[in-house]
Amino acid sequence: MNRIRRWAALCLCAFVLIAAREASAFGNMAGGGSEGAKAPASTEPIKVEKAKGADAYTVAEVYEKAAKLEKKTVVVRGKVVKVSKMIMDRNWVHLRDGSGDASKGTNNLVFTGKAAPKVGDVVTAKGTLYKDKDFGAGYLYKAIVEESTFKP
Repeated sequence: MNRIRRWAALCLCAFVLIAAREASAFGNMAGGGSEGAKAPASTEPIKVEKAKGADAYTVAEVYEKAAKLEKKTVVVRGKVVKVSKMIMDRNWVHLRDGSGDASKGTNNLVFTGKAAPKVGDVVTAKGTLYKDKDFGAGYLYKAIVEESTFKP
């Protein structure tokens, strides 16, 4: 019985180490969620014109109005700064448009979906906004847009 417990503990440790390495694709594990999912810092300033239409928002506006917009369609135009492919059967696309505050984590918005635009592309993303979305293991997003589609 002691052997089984040791074997189970060893398997658990190995699983935790593998999961930690894989979870780093989400961002910094220390913070998790939208706080830890910050895209790599860029030295170049980003300035992307806001999308047009009734459902159009800037990245900062999505964070400001998240409670009102929850489970509603949002459209955001931004530059793709990071893509994490096929994690939990979806691609995780980080967009920035030049709005928001990096120190508050409101300058980077994560979109999930089947499509994976390239880093550096400027796209118009459309999807359903969820606030305070908890994926477990410390991954809580203040705002995340799911079931997203992307157009150039």
